[in-house]
Amino acid sequence: MFFEFERLDTPPAILPAPAPPSRARQGLCRRCGRPRRGGAERAEGVPAGPAPLCPARLRRKRRPRSFLLPPLSPPPPPPACGGGGSAMQQHFSLAECDVVGFDLDHTLCRYHLPQSARLIYDSFAQYLVTEKGYDEDLLTLAPDSLDFCCKGLVLDIEEGNFLKLAEDGTVLRASHGTKSMTFEEILEIYGRKEWKHFNTVSGMVSRTAKYYLYDNYFDLPGALLCARVVDSLDQHDGQKKYDFWKDMVAAIQHNYKISAFKENCGMYFPEVKNHPDKYLQRCPESVKKWLKQLKNAGKILLLITSSHSDYCRLLCEHVLGNDFEEYFDILITNALKPGFFSHTPNQRPFRTLENDEEQEALLSLDKPGWYSQGNAIQLYDLLKKMTGKLDPKVVYFGDSMHSDIFPAHHYSNWETVFILEELLGDKGIEPAKAESEPLEKKGKYEGDQLKVPYFVSKQWGSFFVDRLPGLENAEETLVHTWSCKCISTYSTIAIPSLEAIAEKKIRERERKHLLYKSGEHDEINTSHDFGEEG
Repeated sequence: MFFEFERLDTPPAILPAPAPPSRARQGLCRRCGRPRRGGAERAEGVPAGPAPLCPARLRRKRRPRSFLLPPLSPPPPPPACGGGGSAMQQHFSLAECDVVGFDLDHTLCRYHLPQSARLIYDSFAQYLVTEKGYDEDLLTLAPDSLDFCCKGLVLDIEEGNFLKLAEDGTVLRASHGTKSMTFEEILEIYGRKEWKHFNTVSGMVSRTAKYYLYDNYFDLPGALLCARVVDSLDQHDGQKKYDFWKDMVAAIQHNYKISAFKENCGMYFPEVKNHPDKYLQRCPESVKKWLKQLKNAGKILLLITSSHSDYCRLLCEHVLGNDFEEYFDILITNALKPGFFSHTPNQRPFRTLENDEEQEALLSLDKPGWYSQGNAIQLYDLLKKMTGKLDPKVVYFGDSMHSDIFPAHHYSNWETVFILEELLGDKGIEPAKAESEPLEKKGKYEGDQLKVPYFVSKQWGSFFVDRLPGLENAEETLVHTWSCKCISTYSTIAIPSLEAIAEKKIRERERKHLLYKSGEHDEINTSHDFGEEG
């Protein structure tokens, strides 16, 4: 880190002017120049009285130390793998990027959340009841139950508690199962100190035998199911420590394993295959047009998803069309993120595909195409060849902090755009005003569908800020959540959806075209946050 100092010229005299008394001698803080506590009184030789603390010291004390440290024992970032990438820049231009990459699920492919959330919940619950003998009450779900779902929650597996963390690691809210805990209960179990696993979870180690971090829409229905399992175990067994997590992992593996799509195994894949329109939103024309504009502007487009190739094909054909491969230069499925970004070529080589079956490992990545697994190091070597640049600039769009944003930023030094629908706030759950509006213009939750207020949970409050518990003036004391801090630390920018960029760029191009035809093109300012070309 470098610091710039203002240059002070020597006074026009034969001898240098006497140096002014130091701030310390004047009873001032050396950092900010304001009076120190008792500094003025000590300078005059009188007893010290009360004085405000130095703002610089206050800022230093408020700074969350955990975000200044790297994650615990991370693999070293690969050299020269990504071109730039400082977090939350003041200005970001897509036109300056050579490569634009996208995640698939909940980024390019958006789901009808009420239906997909219920399907995921039922898939896991059915397995727990039929295969593991859990209570059949888990199969019923009240319409307002999904209010429990909120991104950024951490499950304390042994205690059966869900936690909402502040940026300094203290617990802002908590529930035991689905039941909210009082401040006294939180204080008794966790105190006012940093949660014991915070250093690990803040290093983006999101899944251990002790806790689980819920950070995406695929995970959230599982959080509700785990909470209801805790309620059920308390009611029947009165347990104090919980051992259900291994059964939950088995339910996830049963429904999401690689062979499940081909074998029609579990409940999830067969249902999506039979009723894709029920669960998948078709990609708006504005986004498809924007993707084509990016390619026409010379950008290299990537699709990097952890979904297997057969499920990826189903999603892309439905949301983008049968010609979906024409949108991308390189497609990578079964990427196994975040390992795609952190692993070396020896640990995670690329593999070719034949009839959606993985073939031999490749020693290097030599040309564009469709591949499976792989790593960011060899991908970046290919991007150098394709762009003819030693340090091509890459930007990656994704919806998971753990799988997309953090690893792309930390290991590959890519620019990152976080897709965060919580930015919509209450707007995301307003019903559509007119049934005649096209699908992409309607609200996300329409008609009499089950409401899924993921954006603003009544039980958990805002995703971004919350009040400090147990304070008299808590209404006036808001602090950032840990999830909010992660956004500012690891993402270049955050947007609610791809349409936020795509529709903006299309409107700007149409305006530019109209002004050009009217002879007013000299007045147009084409320097936009997302770039002239993109």
